[in-house]
Amino acid sequence: MKKGLVLEGGVMRGMFTCGVIDVMMENNITFDGLSGISAGAIFGCNYKSKQIGRGVRYNKKWGRDKRYFGFWSLIKTGDLYGYDFCYHKIIDELDPIDKETYKNNPMDFFIGATDIENGVIRYFNSKEIDKETIEWIRASASMPLVSNIVEVDGYKLLDGGMVDPIPYSIMFKNNYERNVIVLTQPRDFTKKKTSVVPLLKIKYHKYPKLVEAMANRHILYNKQLDEIRQLEKDNKVYVIAPKTSLNIKRTENDPDELERVYQIGRKVANEKLDEIKRFLG
Repeated sequence: MKKGLVLEGGVMRGMFTCGVIDVMMENNITFDGLSGISAGAIFGCNYKSKQIGRGVRYNKKWGRDKRYFGFWSLIKTGDLYGYDFCYHKIIDELDPIDKETYKNNPMDFFIGATDIENGVIRYFNSKEIDKETIEWIRASASMPLVSNIVEVDGYKLLDGGMVDPIPYSIMFKNNYERNVIVLTQPRDFTKKKTSVVPLLKIKYHKYPKLVEAMANRHILYNKQLDEIRQLEKDNKVYVIAPKTSLNIKRTENDPDELERVYQIGRKVANEKLDEIKRFLG
């Protein structure tokens, strides 16, 4: 029976995810595969490379660097999160991903991004840290309106969370029967319709399927939560979620706030550790 890990996005709510996965790695909990969307993809790669603490560490250290994040980067490069600094300098030099461990780990790593021409999700199963993987991770986390469109493998891509915010279906499609799902919103959260649809219509007028997907995203997200609740009742998934709202800005870069949310993730994971182990068998 294949065991999977599913990581929702949520930008810096992902510090909760970092805390959860660090505790699981510290306790030698392994998975046959992982699916990540947006921040879930960015931080999920550290599970495949087995690098405990990396996700929270580089965000606390470099989050206030203008090369990493901010309107300076947006104006200069078209990306709120700087492409060269985030996806090359940090990954290759400042806090490198362990490429050998990543490559030698047989765990599947499904990275999801939105095909903006068709308004559907596309997945890439990453085997090693190469240019293709980096571009897929970048695409998965490229938020609309504040990111450049990423072109890779013949697709035009943006944030995967627009059309598959909680990427559990890909795991079941690939015969992962026991899946741990890490959410970054409380269980009783209800998503409301986004207010930026008028801006999306202007910027992405060439991509009506993308605009339509974003306009209906709240409906999809709430439907996914309902499906997850049923899967949980059927003992097919185990859900880890914050008990209450994390109350962190999506683009937070205050090291103390990042550490606060990271520690919440650690606390929740430690409380649920025995249940996780029993679920996974």
